[in-house]
Amino acid sequence: MSRMEYLAMKTDMSDFEQIGTDLNELGFAARNLAMHAFNLTGGLGVGFGTAFLQWLASIAAIYLLVLDRTNWRTNMLTSLLIPYIFLSLPSLLFSIFRGEIGMWIAFVAVVLRLFFPRHFPDWLEMPGSLILLLVVAPSFFAYTVRDTIIGVIICLIIGCYLLQEHIRASGGFRNSFTQSNGISNTVGILLLLVYPAWRCVLSFL
Repeated sequence: MSRMEYLAMKTDMSDFEQIGTDLNELGFAARNLAMHAFNLTGGLGVGFGTAFLQWLASIAAIYLLVLDRTNWRTNMLTSLLIPYIFLSLPSLLFSIFRGEIGMWIAFVAVVLRLFFPRHFPDWLEMPGSLILLLVVAPSFFAYTVRDTIIGVIICLIIGCYLLQEHIRASGGFRNSFTQSNGISNTVGILLLLVYPAWRCVLSFL
């Protein structure tokens, strides 16, 4: 009887040890899972942040372009917004406008400009130029320059130039936030700098 109890206690102890080993392995696996999940979400966070800033910069550039064609009427070289949009436009929109849809829009714009110039409004000049640039740009500019640090640096230079010209035209940094429509214009130009600056930081890290 005592021998059976001894064997039972020995079996129970081995089961407890095995459970302890299993729990240790589960803890190790949980730590690995947490570490890998953290690394993955960190990478996705950086990618999501970059994509979000790219969309934000493109929207800000389009907003400033529309504003310049309507009621801003500044003397700045706002035509630089066209290459900025070309270089910073998200890949989804870029592929859409560079494809068949963009070709049709460019075709209609050219036909209207050639045969119906009186019905072609002035505010469509810049958007029409942007569509034409998207459609006819060589692959070197459309894919090589756009996707490298060169395009990012060009965007950063354009943003810095427009900011200093806007501040100069407003009579100082403080005035650029206090004049009529000054806040929206200044914030829009500042948003042009965020995306290329962020890309430059990531490139040099």
